[in-house]
Amino acid sequence: MSSLPDRQHVTAQDVARKAGVSRAVVSRALSNNGSISPATRARVLQVAEELGYQVNFLAQGLNRQRSHLIGVIVSRISDPFRSSLLDGLLSEIQRHGFQALVSEIHNEQELAETLRNFTQFRVSGVIVTSGKPPEALVNQCVQLHIPVVGINRQPDIPGVDYVCSDNEAGATLAALHLIRAGFHRFGWLNTQNSTWAGRMRGEAFAQALKQSGVNIKHHLVSLVAKQEGYQGGFLAAEKVGLDIQGIFCANAQLACGFLDGMRKRGKHAPEDFQLIGFDNTPQTEQYSYPLTTLHQDITELSRQALAHLLARTRNPTRPSQTSWVKVSLIYRRTSPSV
Repeated sequence: MSSLPDRQHVTAQDVARKAGVSRAVVSRALSNNGSISPATRARVLQVAEELGYQVNFLAQGLNRQRSHLIGVIVSRISDPFRSSLLDGLLSEIQRHGFQALVSEIHNEQELAETLRNFTQFRVSGVIVTSGKPPEALVNQCVQLHIPVVGINRQPDIPGVDYVCSDNEAGATLAALHLIRAGFHRFGWLNTQNSTWAGRMRGEAFAQALKQSGVNIKHHLVSLVAKQEGYQGGFLAAEKVGLDIQGIFCANAQLACGFLDGMRKRGKHAPEDFQLIGFDNTPQTEQYSYPLTTLHQDITELSRQALAHLLARTRNPTRPSQTSWVKVSLIYRRTSPSV
């Protein structure tokens, strides 16, 4: 009869006994934390696999007041950029030996409920990519020493770190490019319920035009899409004046919809107007949408988010910090390089 324990009741002590190491060494090997030789870690992992041992991360969290979970709050996962950002975050989270607890929200109330639930799960940190978390709940996280990092959120809550694409620099690149193309009449397209990042892009675009001598009161038209995403851009194109020469959109989905809306009216870029978007999603590379766009570095956004989270874990009381990630202008057919 086998002397091995039932696979459903294998403990870390069983792994330690068979591997010939201490229980503490098993813990370090399985969590990939602490000092341990590669050979010992490999032996422990092999024994754990043979015995069918599974780490109970939630139980570990109860024991040491933290789990190996990092909560990630997102909205509109179907949006190509948000989906790509989530994918980048998951890869970075796993690379650091954590697991992600992802929650999609649809409104501010759901955001508050999710944040409250994350504290009950004893997560090791929270990354907010959508919405503005209530300051009272964030303060609760701070008091519990749960780091909170916002991505492309307005840096306005003490104790929270932020990682943002350099929206101002990107909008300035767009404005200067359209000016160099020889244009004098400009348009800015954003949604009714814009994000903070979207508003920042619009303000920076107008400021860059103004500093370059453009009379923005007479030569800059603000276009408001009543819907988000592709459909919002498509419908906005139906109402735009055909005298606008250079158009900057708050995001890629709006830009692709606007491009198709103008095509429906018999107008094409770059012959009749030029168009610049923001995000550089995979769709913008497709043959139908060769969109000139600002590229957000998802890999760097994700890396910086985890770096801030880990740094605040080590020093919970440090002042809030914001990192700005460089963006670059990708030239394609809708507004070629000049």
